[in-house]
Amino acid sequence: MARELIDLLWRGHPDAPRGGARGPRSKVTTSQAVDAAITLADGEGLDAVTVRRLAADLGISAMALYTHVGSRDDLLVLMVDAVRAGQDRAPYPSDDWRDRVRLVAEEELALHTTHQWLFDVTDQRTSFGPGTIAQYDHQLHAFDATNLDDVARDAALTFVVDFARSAARSRRPDPRAADIAAVWSSWNERLGAYLGDDFPLARRVGAAAGAAMNTSYSPAAAWRFGLDRVLDAVQSLVDAG
Repeated sequence: MARELIDLLWRGHPDAPRGGARGPRSKVTTSQAVDAAITLADGEGLDAVTVRRLAADLGISAMALYTHVGSRDDLLVLMVDAVRAGQDRAPYPSDDWRDRVRLVAEEELALHTTHQWLFDVTDQRTSFGPGTIAQYDHQLHAFDATNLDDVARDAALTFVVDFARSAARSRRPDPRAADIAAVWSSWNERLGAYLGDDFPLARRVGAAAGAAMNTSYSPAAAWRFGLDRVLDAVQSLVDAG
C-alpha cells in the first residue's frame, strides 16, 4: 500500500512510517524510482515520465511502482523536491549580501536551465518537501545582516527567484533559432524597404545594441543588466530599513 505523499517526501526522517517487513524485498527504492524519473525527464521531457514507462525502465510492474510513488502527480512532486535537495547549501563565500543574493539567482537560473521540466510542474505541494524547505532556508540566509524583517525577506527572495526563473524560461531551446540567420539574410533588404524612414528610434537603438552585443539578442547581457537592476531594487529596500 502506498504511503501518503507527506510521508514519501520525508521518508528519510527518523519519524517517517516504514513499510511492512513482510513479503519479498522490493527491487527498487522510492529514491531510485525518483532518480530514474528525473533522468528520463531531463532527457526526454516531462511527457515521457509515465508510470508505465518508468516501471518498464526499472524492470518492475506499474502496480509495484505505485507503492513507491503513490501516483504520477505525487511522483512529480517527489522529483522537484529531489532536485532541490541536491542543490549546494555550503556556507556563502561572501559577507556582502549582494554577492550572496547574486549567487542565489545564478543557482536558480542553473537549476531551471538544467531541469527545464520544472516549469511544467505547478503542484504547490512541492513546498512541503524537505529539499525545498532546506533550500528556501538557505536562500533566506543570503539576506542576513540586511535588517529586512521576515515578510520583506521572503518578498525579496521571491522577487529574485522569479527573475531568475523568468530568465531561464527565456533560454529554453527554440527549434527555429538555427534558422534566424537565414531568415535575416533573406528578409533584411525587403524589411529595410518596408520600413523606409519609419521608426527611426527603433532602428537606431536596435543597430547600436546589436553592434554592442554582436547579436540581435544576448541572454547573458540581458541577465547581467536585469540582475543588477533587481539587486538595486532590493538595495533600496535594505537602505530604507
